Amino acid sequence: MHEAKLPPKPPRSETVVRGVWIVVDGLCWSLAIVATMFTRLQLETEVLEVGSTWSLALGAAGVHAAVGLSIGPYMVRHVRGSFEEVTSVARTAFITGLTLVALAWVIGSAQVPRSIPFLATGLAIVLMLANRFTVRTYRSHRAGNRRRDRRVIVYGAGLAGRRLVHNMLHDDGSELLPVAFVDDNRAKRRLKVEGVPVLGSLKDLAAIAERTSATHLVIAISSADGKLVRQARNVSQQAGLKVKVLAPLNDWVTEDDPQVFDLRDLDLKDLLGRHAVSLDEDAIRKHLADKVVLVTGAGGSIGSELCRQIAGYNPRRLIMLDRDESALHAVQLSLSGRALLDTDDLLLANIRDAEAIQAHFSALQPDVVFHAAALKHLSLLERHPLEAWKTNVLGTLNVLQAAAACQVGTFVNISTDKAASPTSVLGRSKRIAEQLTTHFGQQGVGRFVSVRFGNVLGSRGSAIPAFAEQIRRGGPVTVTHPEVERYFMLTQEACQLVLQAGVIGQSGQAMVLDMGSPVKIVDMARELIVLSGRSVSIEFTGLRPGEKLREDLFADEEERLSTLHPKMTAVQVPPLAPENLSSEGLLPQVTTRLGNRADRKIA
Repeated sequence: MHEAKLPPKPPRSETVVRGVWIVVDGLCWSLAIVATMFTRLQLETEVLEVGSTWSLALGAAGVHAAVGLSIGPYMVRHVRGSFEEVTSVARTAFITGLTLVALAWVIGSAQVPRSIPFLATGLAIVLMLANRFTVRTYRSHRAGNRRRDRRVIVYGAGLAGRRLVHNMLHDDGSELLPVAFVDDNRAKRRLKVEGVPVLGSLKDLAAIAERTSATHLVIAISSADGKLVRQARNVSQQAGLKVKVLAPLNDWVTEDDPQVFDLRDLDLKDLLGRHAVSLDEDAIRKHLADKVVLVTGAGGSIGSELCRQIAGYNPRRLIMLDRDESALHAVQLSLSGRALLDTDDLLLANIRDAEAIQAHFSALQPDVVFHAAALKHLSLLERHPLEAWKTNVLGTLNVLQAAAACQVGTFVNISTDKAASPTSVLGRSKRIAEQLTTHFGQQGVGRFVSVRFGNVLGSRGSAIPAFAEQIRRGGPVTVTHPEVERYFMLTQEACQLVLQAGVIGQSGQAMVLDMGSPVKIVDMARELIVLSGRSVSIEFTGLRPGEKLREDLFADEEERLSTLHPKMTAVQVPPLAPENLSSEGLLPQVTTRLGNRADRKIA
């Protein structure tokens, strides 16, 4: 027979603190009983000499201690003076008061007036809470008087900002001292949090910084968009303040309270204002749990992040396919912490190899396929269009045919905004891939969906890493045109919506992700230069062949359809049968439009 495991004993210092509070609260009850008896009986000093008075006082203290140790404030550790502790103390005192009421009815009003339990309970609660708030005020005052090197203004007096200030004050190892709040909500103007006042709005920052000798501004607004963050950064620069930002809730090291170590430097993601996506987690889990899921292009920026997110939904098996062995090594390392490349879940294969893809799919029988393998660099594919044709068109066709042959339940083709009204080799090849996906969706085997989105912030080979390297080298930073604009998403954000699209997308649709407003590339370059603290020039090189000044999310002829997710819009993509790539003259047409002098002829 197994012995029941007892909860771990609290540290001795914590036990002592609890014991002190039990005694202090017991004294509060004793004082409350004696004081109410004394006043209730017309200030008769004889009441202090009656044994029943002291018996009742000690009894109340004992009952409060017993209740408090079982369900009240002594059972768990609370932040002193917090709402949780106030609630726990009041609940315990209320139960003690009910016990006294019952006792008064049993022994009669001659011994204990029936009003005493009510009056004493109220007074005891006041005394106990007063003690706690006195201790909390003393600690806050002592913490505020400690010498610290960095004086901080917190932008945002909401829940996150208030908790952050509390933890700054009570963290002995913190070098940050909160000296003021700024908040644009006028209703918070007279608010004080542990002695730290709200002194004005963001426009008053310079004056507040001079008044408080602040050195830093901390942005503690979880819902701040890019415009607000940029405004705060600009005002801070004018005031001579360094800017820190509180990480999003999902990135907090602790689950419920922001700490000093949850602060980080401002980066481009904050300035663009991309935030976590609200997902139907239950639907995604139901869609992927206990399923065989295969990801092509698993070593790429999107493919590897998809694998990491899919792994969290407990698939029966996650198969990662890529032609790059180093990329497979990296994604396995990120998932499991080991990268021996010795598992059957890694497939080294090229989607151009129809026979190999067919054999792998036949053997593995995947239930869900995310097709992320593709060539994506616009200017390079303009010079080598045959490569785009072989990978983005014929490679996608190979994967589609293999998926259909083993009756895949869901197929998600990852496309691009360049497929809408395409003007480049990349865009046209991805548009054809969307049309092929629609064709297979009409065969009634499973759901075949495309997902269309724009540039992924920081993805391998994208503009941001290139700019960062150019800045590191001292410049210049090269931008094609001062007016060129692009849509941007975070890798994690894009993959979250890809998973959601796999749940709600209908066959033949392309799900277009909401990417907010387009961003000028030159503005991004300038922001990166400012964040680097260097003086680097920008050089305009001119638009490249096939490149648009502004990307389209939808073609003019596409009807926008609402979906079950607020960040997705669907369009119906016309089908293209594989045999029509050549039999109806489409192949020569595409070859001519894609081709250059070197690659025009396709064998």
